[in-house]
This record gives sequence, structure tokens and C-alpha cells, in this order.
Amino acid sequence: MDRVDRILLQWKQERPDLDTEAMGIMGRLKRLATHLAREVEQVLQQHGLSSSSFDVLATLRRSGAPYRLSPGDLLGMTMVSSGTMTNRIDQLEKAGFVERVVNPDDRRSVLIALTPNGLAVVETAVGAHVANQQRLTQSLTSQDKAELDLLLRKFLAAFE
Repeated sequence: MDRVDRILLQWKQERPDLDTEAMGIMGRLKRLATHLAREVEQVLQQHGLSSSSFDVLATLRRSGAPYRLSPGDLLGMTMVSSGTMTNRIDQLEKAGFVERVVNPDDRRSVLIALTPNGLAVVETAVGAHVANQQRLTQSLTSQDKAELDLLLRKFLAAFE
């Protein structure tokens, strides 16, 4: 029995009329997300990053050379508010990981670009991040991972 099972058992004893099946799923997803977030943060901190700063750097990196995007494109790819994105960019710029450059296609706007230091940091961090993800999912077989991915994709599609 895990902690969620114990909670469900208590509800069954106190309110046998409740169908707690969804509560079990939601509780386990929440607890798992908490555990995974903590593990991910620990690895990223070793590279001087938080998950939010890594998110921006990784988005720029996976966009391909020359590793620059408009603030609007970054917003669309990271799903945060414009104020939050501005703050993240400001912090990353202070750290020397990104810079604002004039958009060559529209001199009235800027692009957010990885600096050489930012590229080096994200290259190292993404390797460690992927290795950590492999470690975190090693208790699952390949078939388990495929089935879980399919179910999570189906569940997420209902919201997105």
C-alpha cells in the first residue's frame, strides 16, 4: 500500500458512498509530479539553473541555429505569462546566458539569443537532464513506458 491507498481506505471507511477511483489517479499523479520535480531541480541546480531558466534555454537550443527566438515565440513555446517571460529573460541576461539582439528582419523588434556561455551551459545541462530522466523511469519496462506515454497523451489531450 502506498500513501494514496491509505487515504483511499480512510475515505472508504468514512464515506463508502464515494467513488474514489479518480481521487487515486489524481493523488498519485500529484505525488509523482512532486517527486519528479524535486529530482529534476536537483540536477539542474548542479548546472546553475532552475527548471524555469532551463525551460527558456532549452527552448532556444532546440529551435536550432542560430538559437534565437522572438519573445512572442518563447511565450508560445513555454506557456507562461509575458511578465513571467520578461523576468526569466532578464535573469538569464544578467547571468550571461542570453542576449537581446535586433531582429534583422524587423529592426523595431528584438530576438532573444543564446550566448556562447548559454549554449555551453544548456548543452551540458540537457545531457544531464536526459540522463536523469532515464534514471527516474528505469523502474518501468519499455512496454510500461510506451503504455504510460499513450495513456498520459490521451489524458492530456482532453485538456489541450
